Amino acid sequence: MTGARTTMHGRASVDGDRRTSGDAGRPITIGLLWHSINSGNLGVGALTVANLTIAREVAEGSGLAPRFVIMGARDDQQPSISLPNSRVVPIDWRSLRPGGSIWRAMREVDCVLDIGAGDSFADIYGPRRFSFLMISKLMALARGKPLILSPQTIGPFTRRGYMAPAAVVMRRSRAVFARDELSRDVAQDMAPSADVRLAVDVAFELPFEDRSHDRGGARLRVGVNPSGLLFSEAERGTNRFGLSYDYAAFTRQLLTALHERDDVEIHLVPHASSNRDATDDDDALCDRLTKMFPRAVRVATFASPSDAKSYISGLDLLIAARMHACIAAFSSGVPVVPVAYSRKFSGLFGLLGYDTMIPVAGMDEAQAVAFVLKALERRLALAAAEKAGMAKVGTLLADYRETLRSTFLAVSMAA
Repeated sequence: MTGARTTMHGRASVDGDRRTSGDAGRPITIGLLWHSINSGNLGVGALTVANLTIAREVAEGSGLAPRFVIMGARDDQQPSISLPNSRVVPIDWRSLRPGGSIWRAMREVDCVLDIGAGDSFADIYGPRRFSFLMISKLMALARGKPLILSPQTIGPFTRRGYMAPAAVVMRRSRAVFARDELSRDVAQDMAPSADVRLAVDVAFELPFEDRSHDRGGARLRVGVNPSGLLFSEAERGTNRFGLSYDYAAFTRQLLTALHERDDVEIHLVPHASSNRDATDDDDALCDRLTKMFPRAVRVATFASPSDAKSYISGLDLLIAARMHACIAAFSSGVPVVPVAYSRKFSGLFGLLGYDTMIPVAGMDEAQAVAFVLKALERRLALAAAEKAGMAKVGTLLADYRETLRSTFLAVSMAA
């Protein structure tokens, strides 16, 4: 990635863009809560880059000079994405103590955009993660900072001990943006007086370098993004996501079917890696699968979310279990078959009128493989459906942009 604005699709280039905004107007410091520039999961990075890009455009378009304070889970082992005019405050138990670095960072910022790591504002990840999210949100509110919940999955919430404090936060937020209709309904039911709005995932606007010229060759470039998390779940027999099929068996059967075709070139595309958890590492799984299927192209680990999206834009089809890999394909015009493991897939893509995905339940391994092979034949129709869906994205994000604009102007004039 060069960062050159002329080669990037999306509204602006972020990776490598060194343009400063020191003379753009009145300064504003924007807190980006539960974002990350060094997560091994490129989906979290995609949210960060895209949301910062949107916020920067809105601020500069309003005559402001934005700076960013990024607050997210500590992950010192991963390489960092380079973002201009920003600094990072890692979140851990120590930083969340009274008087800790998060409390001090909340004093510095003018407002807070909290994206909840995409889908962590829920009770499914246990008390530790929920406590981290709640304490940080309450610190922003205690500091008197306008808190906006950026587009994200909200819920599920099934236990009262989680629902009551989550509802308090939503009621006290300036606005709550859900990235799918089910999340919107959950938020409205839990906090009827909260200002809940419908948007869409900001990562649809992640900048990238268009490589569509690589498509349509003699051999179809079929990308497979295998999930280390789902694969390890299947191998252990735990299946905590309730899939109706064995994901590991499905993956091997799919790669076997593709490997036997002379008109297909398989690309194994990692999208989430972990130096700490071998059971949630796409890179390690891609290495294993490359040994089993030696004709497959083992795609190197990406340096940034935009690099990943740029590479994906050159594929003829992507089968992906990581949602933001799916979004990268969808928003770059690459036909995609999402492999759903939670309601966030159907909620998000259903909002855009796209229903081609392997569901959580209802298929066995053979049916899932046949579904993918059928999608390969229908890729032109899938691309047309994506184009229609992308026409809705700008409209769905317009309200979010306007809320950012009014908030930024209000806090800058109050400073």
